[in-house]
Amino acid sequence: MRVVLVSGGVISGVGKGIIASSAGLLLKTLGLRVTAMKLDPYLNTDAGLLNPLEHGECFVLADGGETDLDLGNYERYLGIQLSNESNMTTGKIYKLVIEKERRGDYLGKTVQVVPHITDAMQAWIERVAKIPVDDSGEEPDVCIIELGGTVGDIESMPFIEALVQLRHRLGRENFFSISVSYVPIINGEEKTKPTQHAIKQMRSAGLIPDMIACRCERLLDDATIQKIARSCQVEYEQVVGVRDMETIYQVPLLLEQEGLLKILQKGLALDKEPLTPARVQKGQELWGLWKKTVIPEIHLPPVNIALVGKYVSLDDAYLSVRKSLEHSAMRCKRKLNLYSVDSEHLEHDMQQKDPTKYHNAWKAICEAQGIIVPGGFGSRGIEGMIETTKWARQRKVPFLGICLGMQVAVIEYARNILGYKEATSEEISAHAEHKVVIFMPEGSKEQMGGTMRLGTRTTHFKPGTEWSKLRAMYGGAEVVEERHRHRYEVNPQYIEELEAAGLNLTSLDSLGVRVESIELKDHPFFVGLQAHPEFTSKVLSPSPALLGFVAASSGCLDEMIEQARNKTEGGDGKTNDSLF
Repeated sequence: MRVVLVSGGVISGVGKGIIASSAGLLLKTLGLRVTAMKLDPYLNTDAGLLNPLEHGECFVLADGGETDLDLGNYERYLGIQLSNESNMTTGKIYKLVIEKERRGDYLGKTVQVVPHITDAMQAWIERVAKIPVDDSGEEPDVCIIELGGTVGDIESMPFIEALVQLRHRLGRENFFSISVSYVPIINGEEKTKPTQHAIKQMRSAGLIPDMIACRCERLLDDATIQKIARSCQVEYEQVVGVRDMETIYQVPLLLEQEGLLKILQKGLALDKEPLTPARVQKGQELWGLWKKTVIPEIHLPPVNIALVGKYVSLDDAYLSVRKSLEHSAMRCKRKLNLYSVDSEHLEHDMQQKDPTKYHNAWKAICEAQGIIVPGGFGSRGIEGMIETTKWARQRKVPFLGICLGMQVAVIEYARNILGYKEATSEEISAHAEHKVVIFMPEGSKEQMGGTMRLGTRTTHFKPGTEWSKLRAMYGGAEVVEERHRHRYEVNPQYIEELEAAGLNLTSLDSLGVRVESIELKDHPFFVGLQAHPEFTSKVLSPSPALLGFVAASSGCLDEMIEQARNKTEGGDGKTNDSLF
């Protein structure tokens, strides 16, 4: 078992997740199998109830786990499928240990942070690190572990102690520690003191850095790197500058140029890991495709997309949607111009409250080549989403509604086509006459955490939907699987009426009851999905639904449909997925 630990000092939010993902990708280019874990010091048992405006989005895994958004980075970069246990939180560990104590497993001993909590953490890591995460079904060679927060936080101390003990048990050649630190620039001068103090604190806790990744807005001066190396008792080669790049997908290229892969190979004694020629070749092909994708040879005009949501004040609240749009734009060889529009600013009363916000919001909608309405909860901003959906439908602007976005599209259609002016969702009004969106029968209104319809679910396209653009992007498949996270759904009682009025409900769940997708036939691209296709999008393998939307907005939908058809029929026998 080999471990690469990525921790941080000075401040949080400086890119530990991207550096961890990039390190994993570089190891995969050698032909190694890589898995990943995130250790979060907060007491929550999962990220399901965390406010997206404070913590960012809740990323949903295939098994229904509601986790930290960094697990999305790992899956997108590494092409792997993680489990709920890949995200360890303080809440999960304490719950596990307390349950064992209540069962009597500790035989009356006094249960303490050391050794009981720290032992449970180590056992968790060692168990999860061995779980296969790719199509090979084989145990991973290396586990990337990201420690959330910053070293020195009170809540991080048990994790650090556990990791120090794990390093001792695994041995020097099986544990590699990367410390990510921020180098601020004040009046043009690169300041190294924060990094020096962070590394000193890390060493005092028992973690010895094998590499220091210095985040900075610009290329660091050589003198700065030398000073950090001297002050932190590491070699010059062990200090790597990680400057801002044009896109985050170019960070692996930067780290490879800075020598990270060579440092990892030496630090983990990877030359002792025998690999078959086939695995080595696959790694080389992966690296070649990555470079070709993130640095396209062709630069076509940009595509303007408006993201209309209720959490747009924090980019991370819709992180997977944003990344999946980027993946799709790269595939279409377009630069993505993504405009975040607060749906509240599109509502009629905003015209009186703040005319400037109202004008700017609608200006962005009018200039957009495509409009996407992502998921969310609550009634705030719903009317603005409905107005936006109406605009896209009437003016033939490519539209994609995800989860709440699909429900909003159904409400808009019921109001303006069926004539039910008060049509709404039960989430907004429990006593409305026409609730075209209702609460799911097996959900819970009392217990919030983990009670939604979560994880990978099967979708069946209905007979006679061969015309569907969405289905075409899935290669014409009859059955597809996507991840879900919702508590409300389209009311089955309105299905026949909606379809008779021209809103095609193109796919249903495995029982043939729940609406999984809607589509307009006489529209360039008007699609709604109950699922969250953004959660399965990868850098080298964009989500079919998001790719279709961006392609329609870019004017190359027919080309993308043809590629999807060739992929399903075999094509050249190799797909981007297979290279992962």
